[in-house]
Amino acid sequence: MNKLFVESSPHIRSAWTTQKIMLNVIIALCPALVMSTYIFGIKALLLTVICCTSCVLFEFAFNKITKREDTISDLSAVVTGMLLAFNLPVDLPVYMAIIGCFVAIVIVKCLFGGIGQNFANPAITARIVLMMSFAGAMTKWTAPFAWKEGVDATVSATPLAAETLPSMTDMFLGFRAGCLGETCIAALLLGGLYLMFIGLIRPATPLCFIGTVAVLSFFYGGCDVNFMLYQLMSGGLILGAFFMATDYATTPLTTKGKIIFGVGCGLITFAIRQYASMPEGVSFSILVMNCLTPLIDRFTAPKALGTVKPKKEGKQ
Repeated sequence: MNKLFVESSPHIRSAWTTQKIMLNVIIALCPALVMSTYIFGIKALLLTVICCTSCVLFEFAFNKITKREDTISDLSAVVTGMLLAFNLPVDLPVYMAIIGCFVAIVIVKCLFGGIGQNFANPAITARIVLMMSFAGAMTKWTAPFAWKEGVDATVSATPLAAETLPSMTDMFLGFRAGCLGETCIAALLLGGLYLMFIGLIRPATPLCFIGTVAVLSFFYGGCDVNFMLYQLMSGGLILGAFFMATDYATTPLTTKGKIIFGVGCGLITFAIRQYASMPEGVSFSILVMNCLTPLIDRFTAPKALGTVKPKKEGKQ
């Protein structure tokens, strides 16, 4: 009997299916979701559920209309919905959030071929589109625990734009204004470390991303450790570094490429924060580096086994 089979790669298979990977990402995001609900009230949970549901429905509808295979069971749409919700103010009008879900799923993901074919992170791109389209609503922040006081919306500046900064403890625990899923650093670190512990993400990109911002902030702030720590815990740096700059489809394949990607994200984030007209630059930095990923992969790809470097013209 002929036991030689000829088939396309991959020849090494893993027990990690797309569904299992996405399920573990959801688990890793749950601590931040719990803390955001505690800090900003039930509205945070409702907004997250709306985003997740909208993303799933948009993907289901797109597959039905285009007669493609149903892919909602892989849970990637749920992850996109959670990440998008985490990048939104808790009091953002629902219709704006749904528009963001449409952009993320239909335009950025499905129109480019579905999961693994998108050139940029869907949640990041949708956030930028919403920021450009609804700047006022996207920069209207709710103070922590305003729901306990029976106040519908209390506007409060984020630490990157505030004159009076919260304490280090409040920054770490998330008791401050900001997008609903980016404030609690403790919960985000817990989720990020969980993903690294089970081997779903490599530490190269998050460490280089955060480390670059840390080093530049330290020296820019006159070697002030407090300034550096506020920069690290403000905005969406930790959320972006662990959960969006590590996206399989839109980031480099090699360790060297991941290092370049992380450093690039850190440089752009720092430059936007300190020299641009907007206080935050994590989303833009990841999007720019997403676009550069094919180029990074090209120049960091390992040499194939057995190949010989071609000689330059004119040399024998």
